[in-house]
Amino acid sequence: MKNLLKRIFDPNDKKAFLVTAVLLFLFCVAVIIVRGNTYTCRIPNYKHFDDIDQYVITIDQDQPVIEVIDSSLHYDYLDVKVKAISPGSVYLNAKDPEGNNWIIHLFVFSPGVICRDTFFGDCTGDEIIPITMFIILAIMLIRLIRKYKNEYQEDPYHYRNIRDLGLIIFLSFFLIDQIGSVFHYYGLIDTIYSIINSASGFAIILLPIAFVVFVLVSLSNLQLMRKEGRNWRNMLGCILGILVCVGTLLPMIISDILQWRSDIIDVHDMQGAGLYIELFVENAVFLIIAYLECILLATIVSAIAAARHIPDYDKDYIMILGCQINEDGSLTPLLKGRADRAIEFAKMQKQNEGKDIVFVPSGGQGSDEVMPEGQAIRNYLISQGIPEEHIIVEDRSLNTKENFRYSMERINEKDPKIAFSTTNYHVFRAGAIASMQGIRAEGIGSTTKAYFWINAFIREYIATLFAERKTHLKIIGLLLMIVIAMIYIYYLANS
Repeated sequence: MKNLLKRIFDPNDKKAFLVTAVLLFLFCVAVIIVRGNTYTCRIPNYKHFDDIDQYVITIDQDQPVIEVIDSSLHYDYLDVKVKAISPGSVYLNAKDPEGNNWIIHLFVFSPGVICRDTFFGDCTGDEIIPITMFIILAIMLIRLIRKYKNEYQEDPYHYRNIRDLGLIIFLSFFLIDQIGSVFHYYGLIDTIYSIINSASGFAIILLPIAFVVFVLVSLSNLQLMRKEGRNWRNMLGCILGILVCVGTLLPMIISDILQWRSDIIDVHDMQGAGLYIELFVENAVFLIIAYLECILLATIVSAIAAARHIPDYDKDYIMILGCQINEDGSLTPLLKGRADRAIEFAKMQKQNEGKDIVFVPSGGQGSDEVMPEGQAIRNYLISQGIPEEHIIVEDRSLNTKENFRYSMERINEKDPKIAFSTTNYHVFRAGAIASMQGIRAEGIGSTTKAYFWINAFIREYIATLFAERKTHLKIIGLLLMIVIAMIYIYYLANS
């Protein structure tokens, strides 16, 4: 049993999970088939009648579909228990002594399962459905958490970590919401509504947060444009905030237009295509927005964790990733911050472990620069008292990828222990770029102006989405397929 559970929760054993999910599904179906051939119709007893013989119970059926096998009167309700005879659709009528008539629509499927009100409505034993869904979601979540933990320990800078953490947040919300369905379940259609409402609820809950972030980012962008110039890159925060707010409100706007202000599509026709088009658009947008918001939250958590991380004090080298220098060859505040952070780490390592570290300033010469960035950083390090023999200059690179690649060529050592220094918002992505080249390195982040950090972080979020774009598109495609499946079941229930 222990080995079986180990396989089920092993994130690398997909076969065990699929087999478990199929077996749970079959068990769910079996329970409903075994228990679903009877159903107890609960009818209100508002007047608190105490004589069951005062009720008249009839069944509208041309041929035997169900039969009453038991009835019992309670203080607040009347229970009428029926049994399936053959497939069909019938109405059970219960008239109280004052002439009030209660009508219950019942469907009987070929296995003998009785459902109430709709094609996939409430049936005896169907409480196993939300329980099964809860168990499957819980297994998925545990597997995903273990996968994230293992891969984070192996490589904290991989883009898949953000994707997995976003999925953990996404599944956690649905799992928490599913707890309510376990205790308040009224059929498969109710479960579908619960899932749909979870997505819309999650997106709407985050809407005030998104709006506040949008306001803060907009103020930050205004300051950024005033200091750094007006261009679309400096407006990324505003653009993202607008997209999140509009995306969250879009389904409600579409629903309002189609339901009350449109004569083109009739969403009130249960048999027409308009209703299901509106449902698809509304819920697809909600699910996608909720998923992207979860990835955004995961990006924030991962970026902050990476920026706050302090590497072990056992490093042989520390790279200083270059960026734009001043016209006279001196360091800009941004680049100076990176160099100072590296010097600070070197001092802490010397103090804690007594081990010296070799600095590797990295950066080539841009068309508007008087010297390579690596050389400018070297000059600054020497001015700060770093011995020249503790500096190896890399002066060919033009981007972060080349920073690592050419720096490793200059180091030319097998399995060195490496740290790198960059600006706080850039630590995670720089680490990911190093990881994709097979370079193991731990990053430290230097602080920067808040107005610059916020907009730069938005660029990092977009970069993480782009890096895992194929996987994100597959997940979004799967979510759309789930929406289509749920709407198709809803269509069958109405038809």
